[in-house]
Amino acid sequence: MGKGKEAAGKGKEAAGKGKGKAAGGGGDEPAAKGKGKSGKAADGLGTCTYVKARHILCEKQGKINEAYKKLDEGWLSNGDKVPPAEFAKVAAEYSECPSAKKGGDLGWFPRGKMAGPFQEVAFNTVVGATSAPFKSTHGYHIILSEGRKN
Repeated sequence: MGKGKEAAGKGKEAAGKGKGKAAGGGGDEPAAKGKGKSGKAADGLGTCTYVKARHILCEKQGKINEAYKKLDEGWLSNGDKVPPAEFAKVAAEYSECPSAKKGGDLGWFPRGKMAGPFQEVAFNTVVGATSAPFKSTHGYHIILSEGRKN
């Protein structure tokens, strides 16, 4: 159970690092996709066209860390997945995005609609899992992946 939390955190870090490397060395990316295609197809990561997600957005890192701590103490530290209804309560309390009124619900969005790190994390978070906090051009986020489809 703890492995899922560690993998989510490492995946987020790797996603952030991978983005920087991909920008500098785009030649590595197609090779990685080719090698990992069967693995990605098995878990659906990176291969879907649409993602359904909720998020929490905060301007300050301290505030997003408070929200993450609340999620961690309630579920993640036990190896559990955060129920969407509970994530929605935390989003309504902490998020500074207009979506906070809807519990952080962003609905379904296609690949290419969201910018940079947000899209990368959203499309690489396993359904039902919650990402670790990460930074984008809009502030600090936590994402709960609710679904994926082609």
